[in-house]
Amino acid sequence: MLTRLFVIAIIPSIAIAAAIYLTDRYDREPLALLIKIFIYGTLIVVPVIFIERLLIRINIFGGILGAAYTAFVVAGFTEEYFKRLVVIKGAYNSKYFNEKLDGIVYCIFSALGFATVENIMYVVFRFSGNYYVGIMRGILSVPAHVLFAVTMGYYLSLAKYTEDEGLRKTYFRRSLIVPIILHGLFNFILMAQIPLLMFIFIPYVIYLWRMNLIKLNRFTKESKDGIRPHDDEEQYK
Repeated sequence: MLTRLFVIAIIPSIAIAAAIYLTDRYDREPLALLIKIFIYGTLIVVPVIFIERLLIRINIFGGILGAAYTAFVVAGFTEEYFKRLVVIKGAYNSKYFNEKLDGIVYCIFSALGFATVENIMYVVFRFSGNYYVGIMRGILSVPAHVLFAVTMGYYLSLAKYTEDEGLRKTYFRRSLIVPIILHGLFNFILMAQIPLLMFIFIPYVIYLWRMNLIKLNRFTKESKDGIRPHDDEEQYK
């Protein structure tokens, strides 16, 4: 039974990782570097758990404010900060990070590393008697981590390849702030237990998919067309 649960927990990440690897077909990243980023993504679970537990202990809010604090600060900030840190330390200055699509690819692999361990913890250990948890997390939670990563990688790539120092700093900040907001909203809608908010959950998920597929397709097209990182910089301002 544990083996079956383990398979259910890791299949979404394997499927998405394979899809992203095949999508990056014009200037593919070294598999060894992608695996390294993925492994680093799994390892950050340790500090994330420690910090999240600490932040929960000092939570002075209740009700709706408590849900917002947990969604945006405990989960959103902590998880996105460490997932981005993996890419900054492990790939940002690599010679293989040589086009804008690469930022998205590396951020996704970092997020998948984290999401895989998180999924195992929930599916195999915390809710081992409920297969539906694994199915729902595979449909919602793991892809959500990927969507946040697309936005993160999009802005990291713009920060890396803009020549305007002011814009570089703006994009670099956005690579953390925007994923935190997206992540926080995702969690808050689910945690707030406000019926009205649940009506906007599906539209919000659709919005996330549409917005991030546009970003992914834009950089994929640039990769296909051989557009260099500094080309057409004005369109992103």
